[in-house]
Amino acid sequence: MKTKDARSLSPDAQEDLRRRAVEAVRRGMSKSEAARVFGVSRQSVVAWTDAWRRGGDAALAARRRGRPPGGTLTRAEEARIARLVVDRHPNQLKLPFWLWTRAAVGELIERRCGVSLSVWTVGRLLRKWGFTPQKPVRRAFERDPAAVRRWLRREYPAIRAKARREGARILWGDEMGLRSDHQTGTSWSLRGRTPVVPGTGRRFRCNVVSAVDNRGGLAFMVFRGRFNARVMIDFLRRLERQAAAKVLLILDRHAVHTSRAVRTWLERRRGRIELFLLPAYSPELNPDELLNNDVKSNALGRRRPRDQEEMIADVRSFLWATQKSPHIVENYFREEHVRYAAQ
Repeated sequence: MKTKDARSLSPDAQEDLRRRAVEAVRRGMSKSEAARVFGVSRQSVVAWTDAWRRGGDAALAARRRGRPPGGTLTRAEEARIARLVVDRHPNQLKLPFWLWTRAAVGELIERRCGVSLSVWTVGRLLRKWGFTPQKPVRRAFERDPAAVRRWLRREYPAIRAKARREGARILWGDEMGLRSDHQTGTSWSLRGRTPVVPGTGRRFRCNVVSAVDNRGGLAFMVFRGRFNARVMIDFLRRLERQAAAKVLLILDRHAVHTSRAVRTWLERRRGRIELFLLPAYSPELNPDELLNNDVKSNALGRRRPRDQEEMIADVRSFLWATQKSPHIVENYFREEHVRYAAQ
């Protein structure tokens, strides 16, 4: 007789089949004969009878089909775990992890709630709570949250008010170094065969100092040597020369920005250009960082310059094109952390 797949039956029919097969074996029928009579495999009959010996009639009862609904946490426990994942890092909770992985959340659940869950169940719970896997943003330990709040609530609004009173233009500036071996993006290839991209084995670099405003304005200077006070003053002269109004320039706390030579130069031109400093270790507050990322990804990371001259030409060409497309620069100010600067 051809065996049938009992999984196609309803839960109640499956339970009845199990009970009748086990009862027949209990009354003396062999397992092979019971399998033939009930149209199932002998392995199924063996498993059912073993289960009955260990757990009695309850072991043959119908069970809920499908994936488990998310472990055995109560709603209060789920809310507590979700709150910890949002508000704390794993190492703050003395867990041996730096990122919130499914394994990390699972260990947190086991420690706090005494419930052991598989990583798949933890994943379903995380999705249920509204979590998704994301690439984290690097943030320095030295960053001062109080200084950031002060900047957003008091210092930048004061700069904005000053710009309105004086008819000045607010610019955010930064500098970056570009290397010939920088690479971004992915390339399609056969599974197991890492794609090879040809490029020069020589290493060379150039540097860029730039400034953007929330109306789409962009000023930049590409240079070869190190970034120092002389380069910074040269860039400030360009900003002063190109600006029709007074410039309020916001920069990070790089040593060059606060050097004696730069401060002396600015003192003599206070009526034309003033400098303001962002909170320390807070690059996410600077919209010009998004221009830097754009240049590194699209002007350099996806190209293969043969020498420094070609690299500089590529970077300048990209920045000129961006300069002629104010909407691109305006879009930088729509990113969450710099949206405050869009006004």
